[in-house]
Amino acid sequence: MERVLVSGCLLGQPVRYDGKAKTNSSDILARWRTEGRVVPFCPELAGGLGVPRPPAELQAGRVITVNGQDVTDAFTRGAELALAAARNAGARIAVLKEGSPSCGSGLIADGTFGGGKIPGEGLTTALLRAHGITVFNEEQFEAADALLSD
Repeated sequence: MERVLVSGCLLGQPVRYDGKAKTNSSDILARWRTEGRVVPFCPELAGGLGVPRPPAELQAGRVITVNGQDVTDAFTRGAELALAAARNAGARIAVLKEGSPSCGSGLIADGTFGGGKIPGEGLTTALLRAHGITVFNEEQFEAADALLSD
């Protein structure tokens, strides 16, 4: 059975920068969980960042916290570990949290910490895509499900 890498926060894990989850109630996600398809993963935790942590946004190719700390190395390490987890599970599909500097697949924060969004992708999404893994956001479960094989 084909497996899918899924952001831990979408699964109810309190791993976001603010110590909260972004639990998704998709029926497809619930079915995948029952089927044993889900590979939960949070690249930011895997990369060594704690919970809670200062908000971080992409700025000119670097990931910078609201306090001005460069945390690009942790985000890069987390992306590499996400790729390893996907490969180990045989996942060719990922569903990740939109807007994140790790997981955003179409939109990311604009780098000003003002709540704005711009077109772009997070470091994990970029690395997964560069290695042939199709990345969807939490509004695209139907499209992701359509690509799965039994």
